[in-house]
Amino acid sequence: MNIGEAAARSGVPAKTIRYYEEIALIDSADRSANGYRAYSEEDVHTLRFIARARSLGFTVAQCRDLLALYRDRERSSADVKAIAESHIGEIDEKIAGLKAMRETLALLTRKCHGDERPDCPIIEELAAPSAANAKTN
Repeated sequence: MNIGEAAARSGVPAKTIRYYEEIALIDSADRSANGYRAYSEEDVHTLRFIARARSLGFTVAQCRDLLALYRDRERSSADVKAIAESHIGEIDEKIAGLKAMRETLALLTRKCHGDERPDCPIIEELAAPSAANAKTN
């Protein structure tokens, strides 16, 4: 099948498929006599695997590791679990960071009068030097 059909069947855009080939996340497709890329059902399955992993937030590097483990029938499930647990830790850090951002923004919006006056705690906070910059200055 051509790249358009592989894209449609896998849910991965053709441009992304080309990128995955470029960075060697997937093998480059064989070329047909007319020079077009020719993809197999196995290629589509691999693309779906990557798409699902990416939808769970795994990085390209983590996808590479997961693919290697998927292809290794002698793998230890502990290796797969370790990657997933590490990723959960990364997600938890992001959630904590987002919660902190939300709390800060909520506090600033409560302080802002939201009227016609020009003074605004939100703008003042955005314009203020950060704590890290204040220590170096």
